[in-house]
Order: sequence, then C-alpha cells, then structure tokens
Amino acid sequence: MIRVTKLDGTPMMLNADWIQMIERTPDTLITLTTGYTLLVRDHIEDLVRAYKKYKRESSHSPWLKKEKNA
Repeated sequence: MIRVTKLDGTPMMLNADWIQMIERTPDTLITLTTGYTLLVRDHIEDLVRAYKKYKRESSHSPWLKKEKNA
C-alpha cells in the first residue's frame, strides 16, 4: 500500500499492485487495473518513489534493487 492525497486533501492508502498507469493531466491521474481512476495531489515522481519503496519492502519482489535516493 502507498499513501496518496486526494484533491480535497484527504489522505488514503492505495493498493500499489493495482496501478496500471499514472499520468499528469495537469493533475495526477492514477488508472487502476480495475478501470477505476483517481485524481490525486501527489506528483508522479513521488508516486514512483513510493511504488518502488513498496516493491522493495515486499517479500515477493526480490528483483527490484535498492536505490540510493529512494
């Protein structure tokens, strides 16, 4: 799970395994594998860092190597 912030400022936890695509529209739009979309305040780069950290810390993802600045 990663923390995201909805446009109204409400924080929420998102199942990172369900993320299919993230785009800037100019807000950040997350499309899930379910087809559901979510607009958030977070920047794409921050979401990618959070996703990588989540994957690194997951026991099922040994292939994702640790980065220095993540």
